[in-house]
Amino acid sequence: MKYMLLMQFSAQNVDFPKLDEWQPQEIQAHIRFMKETNAELAAAGELVDAQGLAMPEQARIVRSHSGGAPVVTEGPFPESKEWVAGWWIVDCETEQRAIEIAAAVSAAPGPGGRPLNMPIEVRQVMAAPPSEL
Repeated sequence: MKYMLLMQFSAQNVDFPKLDEWQPQEIQAHIRFMKETNAELAAAGELVDAQGLAMPEQARIVRSHSGGAPVVTEGPFPESKEWVAGWWIVDCETEQRAIEIAAAVSAAPGPGGRPLNMPIEVRQVMAAPPSEL
């Protein structure tokens, strides 16, 4: 089964400094951890995809507009809303294994090498609509 692991942040759910306050070696250790984790998942045949996203300041929200040009606004903004920082799509035998992977990436190192304990949302990727539909 495939699962999406979403790395989400908000001003309310983090207890570590913003990335622009980290030392360069702390950022390098964090990125190295993510690359090593992805390599291990790929070697185990569990990694489908993993991507980090640009900061929310670069995001745009797009809504269609009846008969006209779409409406494009800035956002989301990290100081007011949750935002997705990245994701993994993993293909593993059980939900428990997806949770184990989420727990491992949650503990990625941050400032001082301490685990960040980031919130990681685990959701099964649906192969088809539910049978009751």
